[in-house]
Amino acid sequence: MSTSQNNTAEIDGVCDMLNNISTADNEDSISNTCANCGKEGSDVTNTCNKCKSVKYCNAACKKRHRHKHKKECERRVAELHDEKLFKQPPSKEDCPICFLRLPPLPAGSVYMACCGKVICRGCIFNVQKTRDLKSKATLCPFCRIPAPTSTGEIMERYKKRMEINNDAQAIRNMGCRYRDGDFGLPQNHDKALKLWHRAAELGNSSAYYSIATAYVDGRGVAEDMKKAMYYYELAAMGGEAAARHYLGVFEELDGNHHRAIKHWVIAAGGGDHDSLKAMQGMYTDGHATKDDFETALRAYQSYIDEIRSDQRDEAAAAGEYRYYESAF
Repeated sequence: MSTSQNNTAEIDGVCDMLNNISTADNEDSISNTCANCGKEGSDVTNTCNKCKSVKYCNAACKKRHRHKHKKECERRVAELHDEKLFKQPPSKEDCPICFLRLPPLPAGSVYMACCGKVICRGCIFNVQKTRDLKSKATLCPFCRIPAPTSTGEIMERYKKRMEINNDAQAIRNMGCRYRDGDFGLPQNHDKALKLWHRAAELGNSSAYYSIATAYVDGRGVAEDMKKAMYYYELAAMGGEAAARHYLGVFEELDGNHHRAIKHWVIAAGGGDHDSLKAMQGMYTDGHATKDDFETALRAYQSYIDEIRSDQRDEAAAAGEYRYYESAF
């Protein structure tokens, strides 16, 4: 099967996912009455495949009722989709050392290929201060293995995490290495996409964000904003605040200010500074209320309060590793 066919199949799978979200738990609560002929009973079990909100006594009744049900079905599918899309996403994971939420900026944390942990700069800095004076080696704050001394050693650790541990973060990061052509690897967008898809299947929401960006920029695939939106949605539902920010941008461009506000308030609560600035612009332009803007501001400040620590501030000052943006 060609790459384009694989991509199409994957998008179809995403469509099915988005069309059938949040419905399984509701099927038992649907009336056992055929929506077409009115028959009642426990044998009325043929549920609408898309909206899961009506039942039929058999396939023939479902087919006869399809035309009448179409508009309501589409409305319900869109409603279920939005319930899932705008649901509060999972929080960013905690640093396994200090147990504070990880910072929103990439410079604020580091993936350790030795043990597969993502550790904040504050904890790394703290270990560096107390490094083994005899060996002068910088140790991993979590597993205490010395840091790699060459690009080759870094790649070997990544490969081990990928092949032996099936580490989604390592797989996603390796995709980024192929995208950029660094760490001695050739630039290969096709391989990057394959690795991101693999990481996404293992639950890495950042990989969905990378796939979406590839479709926006046309890297390894043809530019396709519809497909980009699908993957941004999956990333946002997985907790990627930056992906949700872009969903808000697309909604604003389409004139859907209410939906853009919903996205940006959620993203601001996930530490996305661009979404907070966007909310300020919406308020200034009269598209958002004062309450909308203050809600976003409080959500953002609450996140910053959770991630700040003296240790992280010390690391940021010493190494210029900025790990958050001040509200204004």
